[in-house]
Amino acid sequence: MLKVAVIGLGDISKIHIPAIQENPEVELVAVCDIDESLADTVPGIRFYTDYHVMLEEETLDCVHICLPHYLHVPATKACVEKGIHVLQEKPLAINREEGLELVKLEKDNPNVKICICHQNRYNETFETLKKIVQSGAYGKIVGIKGLVTWFRPKSYYDVKPWRGQMKYAGGGVMINQSIHTLDLMQLLGGEIESIKGSITQLLDYSIDVEDTAVANITFKNGATGLFFATNSNAENSSVELHVVLENGKFTIKDSILTKVDEDGKKEEIIEDTKLSGTKFYYGASHIKIIDTFYSCIRNNTQDYVHVEDTLPSIEIIDAIRKSSELNKSIDMEDFQYAKR
Repeated sequence: MLKVAVIGLGDISKIHIPAIQENPEVELVAVCDIDESLADTVPGIRFYTDYHVMLEEETLDCVHICLPHYLHVPATKACVEKGIHVLQEKPLAINREEGLELVKLEKDNPNVKICICHQNRYNETFETLKKIVQSGAYGKIVGIKGLVTWFRPKSYYDVKPWRGQMKYAGGGVMINQSIHTLDLMQLLGGEIESIKGSITQLLDYSIDVEDTAVANITFKNGATGLFFATNSNAENSSVELHVVLENGKFTIKDSILTKVDEDGKKEEIIEDTKLSGTKFYYGASHIKIIDTFYSCIRNNTQDYVHVEDTLPSIEIIDAIRKSSELNKSIDMEDFQYAKR
């Protein structure tokens, strides 16, 4: 029976905690948050306000880190240094420099597993689409389009001010709402040659971070990518991932993967599993990535989302930001080398 704890009892912990409790081979033994009013969040479970104290007093196999972005790296380091496996929520870090710290931490501690929660990789629609692309059955990839058109009211930032501050969040719509889409785009498209992007604020929220971003991506295999994300939509519309292959077009939208024929007719291929009582755009794959990670801990296997796997999404975000600042295309090899 794995002994598990959760650090951070914010919104995303409401997805993690039920997944932990539903797994018969895992026991939730402790939770931690600096807000003492959350002490009764999980009845019967020991509550701490200092995770350093929790790590000293509890015997733990795995810790879920559900903290604000700027606390991901120090909390993960604290756990790993105690020999405790970590399932850390996205993003990996607030920028590439911090991300490289965790890459080094992972390499220096090969017996401690760190899984980054890029759960959309486990969506049935994406798993199926990835297999289709990799099979070559429809030819080479020509282009990828990723759209995220969501809504965030001013109160979203007022209630938790760190979300609107660059030094704490590492960005806005790119790192918080659409990092999963960027991650899936690079998984399908492969290594990136260059990026030309632009970020802005369409909403008058008096925040540091972007609420809208657009980018043109050139992959090394010749494919192109179009990325657009905003928090200024009227609602949280479905994320859309559209892939053009030489002999076929495929779209994930409304949690359904469809194939579009030459006449524009859509054929449904597979639909994602959905959870009741949660935001539809979270999907059900948190449970899959969590259970998979627990299995890897028990069996000492490596089939989970490693730190280094998620570094590209942070590099893309940094490159889009830099491209917008300089108003020019960014060569990714030069950019990565310059930031080492």
